[in-house]
Amino acid sequence: MTIQKVLKDGKKYSITKKVSLMNSDLSKTTVTNFIWRFAERCGAQGVTFIVSIILARIIDPEVYGTIAIVTIFTTILQIFVDSGLGTALIQKKNADQKDFSTVFWTNFFVCIFLYIIMFFLSPVIADFFSDKYLKNIIRVLSLIIIVSGIKNVQIAYVSRKLIFKKFFFSTLIGTLLAAVMGIVMAYMGFGVWALVFQQILNNVIDTCILWITVEWRPTFEFSFKRLKNLFSYGWKLLLSSLIDAIYNDIWQFIIGKVYTKSDLAFYNRGKQFPQFVVLNINNSIDSVLLPVMSKEQESTYNVKKMASLSIKISTFCMAPIMLGLFAIAPNFVKLILTDKWLGCVPYLRIFCVTYMFYPIHTANLNAIKAVGRSDLFLKLEIIKFIVGIGLLFATLKHGVMIMSYSLLISSLISQIINSWPNKKLLSYSYLEQVKDIFSNLIIAVIMCLTIMLIGTIEIHYLILLFIQVVIGMAEYVGLAYITKNESFFYIITLIEKFIFKKENRDGR
Repeated sequence: MTIQKVLKDGKKYSITKKVSLMNSDLSKTTVTNFIWRFAERCGAQGVTFIVSIILARIIDPEVYGTIAIVTIFTTILQIFVDSGLGTALIQKKNADQKDFSTVFWTNFFVCIFLYIIMFFLSPVIADFFSDKYLKNIIRVLSLIIIVSGIKNVQIAYVSRKLIFKKFFFSTLIGTLLAAVMGIVMAYMGFGVWALVFQQILNNVIDTCILWITVEWRPTFEFSFKRLKNLFSYGWKLLLSSLIDAIYNDIWQFIIGKVYTKSDLAFYNRGKQFPQFVVLNINNSIDSVLLPVMSKEQESTYNVKKMASLSIKISTFCMAPIMLGLFAIAPNFVKLILTDKWLGCVPYLRIFCVTYMFYPIHTANLNAIKAVGRSDLFLKLEIIKFIVGIGLLFATLKHGVMIMSYSLLISSLISQIINSWPNKKLLSYSYLEQVKDIFSNLIIAVIMCLTIMLIGTIEIHYLILLFIQVVIGMAEYVGLAYITKNESFFYIITLIEKFIFKKENRDGR
């Protein structure tokens, strides 16, 4: 029986109308750009993921702890690279060449200024963490800031024009070449510098290719009036992003200072695996969703339907992967990273649950930005920051594990905070959002429990891991089909349409 026939059988499945509505909301352009963005993210992050596994087998956890400390500062500086102006260019309806050039030159000189600050602050930071080697590492790795300043407006241009195909080639080539360099340097014994130059080369190649493939070029135009107008929207996003970055990085900062570099390495490694999966899906949706929503900002009805669709589909994809990884975590880490990294398993499980709910955060925040309410966006970040910092300091003296659990609680609270304004803006309440994903979560939890039960069987861990993955995938798909899951049939319909169109083209 074909899916089309199943969908037509309204008495048996009763979801044809819903799927039809969802199909009408998602334009061909949106789907195409999501596919390109998703392919680019998966390709680049897939290579990075494999390389990180290879490097983790060569390089000790303490070295990764050193890089994690430096990343705290470069991540925060990256926020200033954008200054919220890139998002303002995407959101502004009539942005032109003068707007783009104004933002480019602003970013360029701001980045040079930021690098100079980091250059002279590096000895202070090294002394604070009692690590003299940090000084030169910070000075070299901070060069990424200048490269990002050159690339930033190109990214905004690609996003606004919905030509995400450009990202695919620039990111993938840069990632591949940087990966080769990183592995070679690691085998040659360069240690931390293998990680440093891998990151720098990745950004440089990515930027060069993007400049070659994207047609936009800056002109010698600058308007303080345009900058003021863009900044009036963007500064709130800048401050919001800064608060978010400081909040996320303060955990690493405190762990690196109060506890050991190994603790920080296990914490970051546990975060890396679920983050890799979720951010590939989430960032792909995020990149496409904001410009598409912005084009529909005058219709709250359309923005709501896009947000709902985003939450449903991304949760359907993320939930089984996150809960599946949660269930197989010990054997997975043993296989991928060897026994020396088993200390990251508890953190991995905590972040699996945390990241599973990211689609709710993304859809709600993009909707708020798309309708031009950057003021609300900032207020939400301040409230979440206060809640998160309160939980952090309440658990600070109880160890890294308890601190990580407080991060999970903070994330769950943040879901409600992020969704609150959209109850009024879009008539889309948090309870309605939970209802949208409830069926996805139920079948994912059932699958997780089954996998954990299988995990009690005493056989070789590689055989056990294989059985868990195969049965988990089969069970999730089977449950989705049996329960007539709306997201499942929507995805199947898209796939069949894609294959059908391809067959028609080939037949010609």
